[in-house]
Amino acid sequence: MFKTYSSLPSNERISDIECNLCGSSDRTLLWDCGGYSFSKCNDCKLIYQHPQPVQKDLSLRYDSDYFEYEINNEKVFFTLMLKTLADIKFEKLSSNIKSSGSEFLDVGCATGLLLEYMNTKGWVSRGVELCEFSANYGNKTRKVDIYNGTLEEAEYSDNQFSVVHSSHLIEHLTSPSDYVEEVYRILKPGGYFITTTPNASSLQAKLFGKNWRSAIADHMFLFSVLTLSEMIKKHGFSIIKTGTWGGIAAGLVPGIIKKPVDYLAKKIGFGDVMVVLAQKN
Repeated sequence: MFKTYSSLPSNERISDIECNLCGSSDRTLLWDCGGYSFSKCNDCKLIYQHPQPVQKDLSLRYDSDYFEYEINNEKVFFTLMLKTLADIKFEKLSSNIKSSGSEFLDVGCATGLLLEYMNTKGWVSRGVELCEFSANYGNKTRKVDIYNGTLEEAEYSDNQFSVVHSSHLIEHLTSPSDYVEEVYRILKPGGYFITTTPNASSLQAKLFGKNWRSAIADHMFLFSVLTLSEMIKKHGFSIIKTGTWGGIAAGLVPGIIKKPVDYLAKKIGFGDVMVVLAQKN
């Protein structure tokens, strides 16, 4: 099965880690992908790459090649993000909290296309992007506000943002739990956290295993709807809505089969991409 873009490990320091959700070191090898592997926690069932590269070395993967991938695909990704926001009825949600000067943060914002769009909708939009080339492109070409680094390094103020959004970001982090904790800190009370990521409890993940398109070297963690929801709730959020989509990847089956499977994936919840909408209590 075709996998998404990924940088293969190369001369990186690695570390032995515990489960980032429950802290257990009791795990079982799930998929040996050749050069990297995924294990499943025997206690909470979180799937994660083990061992993992250290964060400093992992950051070097997001280089000029990664920027080319992002710039070549930005319109496709932007369209998918808008569809996701529509699915969770973002405009209705934002009408409840949005006021003059309300801030929207996109973490892993790539070249800033979503930031540019949100600015036209009356938000004060900011972004965080680890890839220096992507951040520079967004700042210079789109004139948006992108911090180059990690969310923790940006050092935003307590209760600063009305909305924190990330799309296909949390699975790349070496400590998603710390990330969720930081999101909680910088969100205003009643603010919303929106995160999109591959769904490890999907039909495609079960069918293809280590050949699943999201079982790639750049993904440190692969969440199910349950494990991601538990991690988010652990840090004080309430889960407002979850959803999935993507029943069968394009090109694997004829359209006459793909269309109803995709419909059921969204309706029943076994799609291989998911979104979680949470609110700060």
